[in-house]
Amino acid sequence: MLMIQKFLTLIVFFLTWQLTAKANFSYDANCTDAYKAILDLRMNDARSLIQKEKQQNPQNGIIILLENYVDYFSLLASENKADYERLKDLRSARLSALEGNDSNSPFYLYAQAEIYLQWSFLKAKFGDYVSSGFDAKKANGLLHDNEEKYPGFVPDQISLALVNVVFGSIPASFKSVTRFLGMSGNAQAGVKKLEELKADLPKTKFAFYNSEVIFFICTIDINVLHNNNDYPRLISMLNEMGSSSLLKTYVQGLIASKTAHNDDVITYLEARPRTGDYVKVPSINYMLGCAKLCRLNNETPTPLYDFINEYRGINYIKDAYLKLGYFYLLQNDQGKYEYFVRQVKTKGYTIDSKDQQALWEANDTKPDLDLLKARFYFDGGYYGKALAQLANKDESDFKLLRDKIECCYRLGRIYDKTGKYGDAILNYQKAIRLGSSTKYYFAANAALSIGKIYEDKKDFKRAGDYYNQALNIHGHQYQTDIDNDAKAGLKRIGQ
Repeated sequence: MLMIQKFLTLIVFFLTWQLTAKANFSYDANCTDAYKAILDLRMNDARSLIQKEKQQNPQNGIIILLENYVDYFSLLASENKADYERLKDLRSARLSALEGNDSNSPFYLYAQAEIYLQWSFLKAKFGDYVSSGFDAKKANGLLHDNEEKYPGFVPDQISLALVNVVFGSIPASFKSVTRFLGMSGNAQAGVKKLEELKADLPKTKFAFYNSEVIFFICTIDINVLHNNNDYPRLISMLNEMGSSSLLKTYVQGLIASKTAHNDDVITYLEARPRTGDYVKVPSINYMLGCAKLCRLNNETPTPLYDFINEYRGINYIKDAYLKLGYFYLLQNDQGKYEYFVRQVKTKGYTIDSKDQQALWEANDTKPDLDLLKARFYFDGGYYGKALAQLANKDESDFKLLRDKIECCYRLGRIYDKTGKYGDAILNYQKAIRLGSSTKYYFAANAALSIGKIYEDKKDFKRAGDYYNQALNIHGHQYQTDIDNDAKAGLKRIGQ
């Protein structure tokens, strides 16, 4: 009898130990260090730390989440379509593995939601939009369920804010999808929540999330809200990220390029960490090559070659070839210009609007050199040089209608950026008058730009008139992008 009792006691102890080992979500030292390595894009270090945790605490559910983080940031960095196809089936296996973990932990539903959310972003990036929407909806449901069980759980709040941004920033032309999914959001409210969470993070045990929250705030501010005057604030925020972070370098370059701080783009990206510990980020070479081209100082945009050679994704290939062609055109090397223009026509894809535009230009008449130089100077934020390139010129100095329209448009853009709004509006209006019935985007974007000027002046009546004028110009380049921006403008002013 005593032997039976001892045996039963051992069985109970063993089962209890198993349950305890299974019921485990722990962001211990290994996991926290692995997470930080992932946010630095040091994936080899991250994998080593995850393997160490597997040996020491194999039932820790955070391991599964971190493995998904590795794939998520690796795919964001590489944009490798083949890797995406190879890895996407791991989503279901990881979700199944998480379901067997501790259902009484606040990480239980959160970790599942985070995997759904990360794959939603990846699916959207690689064009699987319907599946992306369903994953986002599933993530949202799990996050709200978790919020009811564990109010104020910080990781949950971060992801809920992201969902709010995602569904609040879907272009007007895709609103039918959000209605079908029964989802809605508010991008401004989502960003405000992220900023509140960032301020509170140091007071919590989740302070290590700071870099990820900064990444979200900065990329949303630039890519979604288009706040191009936030450069100093965002750069200051990024300085909180570690000096060893390649992700920090990438975002610094992105923000500088989107806000026309061209010399800073080059400074940031050339100082990036380059050891084999980091995952490759081909888009850094794309940004760097474009930035060097904008300086127009005869510096060969070698990084564009590197981008083309190492990139295995689907975006910006045509644009990179076109930029190389324009570099050689400005060097008076007609042979190389024609070679790269031929590559634009045969290489890459036309999913992104930049690549669509590159193909349009490759099939069009060769650009006017003064206008091309003014365009690159403008894109780099060298507004004085851009204006000097068009000094004493107006539309009558050009033969092609395309170039007449572009001259007015470029002058409008330069005056707009330098605060000479009266001159900007006059030149924009000329571009609209000359170009409304053409395929070029200049007229529609000129109308959109005048709308923004009047919106900033709180003259919402005129702003609405010009946003509607932009919408009424059809059949031009960047049609979807400009229409979406005009609709967003009308929404902002309540029309």
